[in-house]
Amino acid sequence: MARRTEPPDGGWGWMVVLSAFFQSALVFGVLRSFSIFFVEFVAAFDEPAARVSWIASIGIAVQQFGSPVGSALSTKFGPRPVVMAGGILAALGMLLASFATSLTHLYLSIGLLSGSGWALTFTPTLACLSRYFSRLRSLAMGLALTGVGLSSFAFAPLFQWLLSYYAWRGTLLLVSAISLHLVACGALLRPLSLSEDPAVAGPGAQLASLLHHGPFLRYTVALTLINTGYFIPYVHLVAHLQDLDWDPLPAAFLLSVIAISDLVGRVVSGWLGDIVPGPVARLLMLWTTLTGVSLALFPMAQAPTPLVALAVAYGFTSGALTPLAFSMLPELVGTGRIYCGLGLVQMVESIGGLLGAPLSGYLRDVTGNYTASFVVAGAFLLAGSGILITLPHFFCVSAPTSKPQDLGTEAPDTKAPLRRKGWERTELQKDPESQRLAAPGLLPHIGAQRTTVPSAS
Repeated sequence: MARRTEPPDGGWGWMVVLSAFFQSALVFGVLRSFSIFFVEFVAAFDEPAARVSWIASIGIAVQQFGSPVGSALSTKFGPRPVVMAGGILAALGMLLASFATSLTHLYLSIGLLSGSGWALTFTPTLACLSRYFSRLRSLAMGLALTGVGLSSFAFAPLFQWLLSYYAWRGTLLLVSAISLHLVACGALLRPLSLSEDPAVAGPGAQLASLLHHGPFLRYTVALTLINTGYFIPYVHLVAHLQDLDWDPLPAAFLLSVIAISDLVGRVVSGWLGDIVPGPVARLLMLWTTLTGVSLALFPMAQAPTPLVALAVAYGFTSGALTPLAFSMLPELVGTGRIYCGLGLVQMVESIGGLLGAPLSGYLRDVTGNYTASFVVAGAFLLAGSGILITLPHFFCVSAPTSKPQDLGTEAPDTKAPLRRKGWERTELQKDPESQRLAAPGLLPHIGAQRTTVPSAS
């Protein structure tokens, strides 16, 4: 285990970024391309869209609901063996899915088994990455999560091409082989020990402090609402385009357009998140609002040109909100609590991932088209952006962008995480006269009265 007093903002951290890049590609690139299989499963099993939608929803929900398990195991054994084990489970689930004879088999193989593998890979990797970066955290997150956009761009036409030659069973066998590369991603992770770690309590105390921390709870609710509508285009867009008499290959190409825009959005958002003054929550709210609007407008577009324009807008804004959603969490809870905090957020927002796609499929079955599905999905994102406005310092122009929120503000009986060095120092450290007065017996209570000011360094 590497030992540092503060996040190195580089070094081996860039290898962790590389690992997270491929890991996000192999997890969410597959999930985002699931709409390619959606049409095949509807035809193969002669089931309604709502029932087939449960396959992806169960996978997303298990991945997120099982995140605390991955976090707890990573805290005890380190992220490397946990992520490697998750890669084996993800590949095994896809392998068994290729032999499925009913939707129940797909629920268990892709949804439960592969979802469990994804739960052991995604959260520990991003939590490990958060501990390696402080000043450049948003950029590192953006670069790591560009793997989702690149893989979506590559996987959508690739899977469609494979389906035309090997059918869905053979394609799932190949996806299983690709997923096995998650084992190599896990091998690149190196645990990092930081100076604030000894001051952080055990998992039970961390959980109790987070459950009494108002901003964290509001942020979790916001992400849950966002998650409910976020994945709808990746599950139902191809089917929606086929309702408009599009051929399968051009419909899959539109997913690639979204993926390219998503890639650009993640990099631009990560860069902006580190240089734009003010709280990250403001940028996150902006991208979330624009994503919700673009989702709601999808049914209004019928011709190819406006559909491509909306695909570009949705891809950019939905990609832009993702790195900020993850880089903001350490600002609320501190890097010492990031494993517990990220696992808890992923678990709660799994409710949205579980209900979003089936609700969209149900609305399609009831109304006969996807208009209500996309409008409702956009409404969920707009509701989430409204909650983000309630986070601390949202309207404060001079609030630092990367300053952890003090858990003690709404949980007085718990200790706040240590501040990251280089961002602030105490008034006592700044004033030599205060240092002289702080000698034993002269100013015994100075520690309880000191305030913090931004550091110029």
